[in-house]
Amino acid sequence: MRRPLLVALLLAPCVVQAQPRLTVLTSEDPALRLGRVTFEGGRTLELTVGIGSAAHRRPEDPADIVRMLSDRGPNFACDEAAAITGLPRERICAEDRNGRVYPVPNYAPTLYGVQLNEAAGTFRVFEALAIKTPDGRPITGLTNPLPGRTETPLDAAGRRLPHDAAAIDAEGLYRAPDGSFWIGEENAPSIVHVGPDGRIRRRFVPVGTGGELREAGYEIVEALPAILARRQSNRGIESLTGHPDGSALYAMVQNPLANPDAAAYRASRNTRLLRFDPAAGRVTGEWVYQLDDPRTFRLDPSQRQNDPRISEMLWLGPDRLLVLERTDRTTKLYEVRLEAATNILGSRWDDPATRPTLEQLNDLAGTGVVAVTKRLVLDTADHPEVPGKIEGLALMPDGALLMVNDDDFGITGERTRIVLVRGLDLGR
Repeated sequence: MRRPLLVALLLAPCVVQAQPRLTVLTSEDPALRLGRVTFEGGRTLELTVGIGSAAHRRPEDPADIVRMLSDRGPNFACDEAAAITGLPRERICAEDRNGRVYPVPNYAPTLYGVQLNEAAGTFRVFEALAIKTPDGRPITGLTNPLPGRTETPLDAAGRRLPHDAAAIDAEGLYRAPDGSFWIGEENAPSIVHVGPDGRIRRRFVPVGTGGELREAGYEIVEALPAILARRQSNRGIESLTGHPDGSALYAMVQNPLANPDAAAYRASRNTRLLRFDPAAGRVTGEWVYQLDDPRTFRLDPSQRQNDPRISEMLWLGPDRLLVLERTDRTTKLYEVRLEAATNILGSRWDDPATRPTLEQLNDLAGTGVVAVTKRLVLDTADHPEVPGKIEGLALMPDGALLMVNDDDFGITGERTRIVLVRGLDLGR
């Protein structure tokens, strides 16, 4: 090496990328207590209110206020029943060993107003707005009547509960300029429009599935691609965000579809991202998002491709999103851009007859399909103070990113925590 070049390299300034700065907020607010549930002959659970399934803050909102959302309420799959209840699976799930237990079946998915007190390291709930039918009846979070495509709901005694056409599993949240709410829904899957008073206005579902929800008591609109009805059970739309002016929404299916079957869901990396025009009530774009290798989630690596999932999105700019991809313990945040990706809406990849299906082709070479681009912004494996199951994101006025976990209503002893992250490079 020439001496002048060596000297120049030695004298060059060392550029060190600043590490993000994290602040964790907790709460002892009595409003977060849901009460006790005792399983006869088994354990007693101290339940909390899970407010962290989604989060949203409008630019015009007060600086310390964020809206959050619960999902369908306390629930767990029958294969978890023994560990949670202390009872044999055969007892608590006698009526359907593959069902899902709802210890508080009348819980209504709820919109929450949350106030942050960063100086004190705390937050509190100041408002709880239950989601309701147009006639004012609070809905439940029980499964919809989707023959062959959903789970049997059971109560704390193991008794079979009826399916509920009006119920939603609320997961993604966007608050429009007019004060109404848009919710990404996991069960049908669907996009739900809710008025400022919490009453459902309409629910947009995959084409061909509206008849299954005809008893809902509110308007059902068949507007999403029919192929979405092939979502794996409990793997529907979990993330939703939108342009600040309300002109466009973005929703993503949590995992690849079971297209043509569950084997494809388990092996696929390709999930579907939608753009939705709320004024016209129609989908205007569809793109492919490729999930990461499950072995790269450092706090809980696995060989199962269906372990990574999409749990939240945040609007950063036109066709530019922050996407939350996670496993149970590890969360990755990606800046995602759509401009170079292929819009597959209405293409053969939306046709159920296409073989191989999109979900059977992890290598897209030769398909004519280009997936969205991804740039890693944050990996919580580098930050052990961040809880698992992060499901809510919101952008604060000072540029901080708010993250909140879904505590699963305290069933496993977890509690809601809010993390404020400063110093992230969110691109532009």
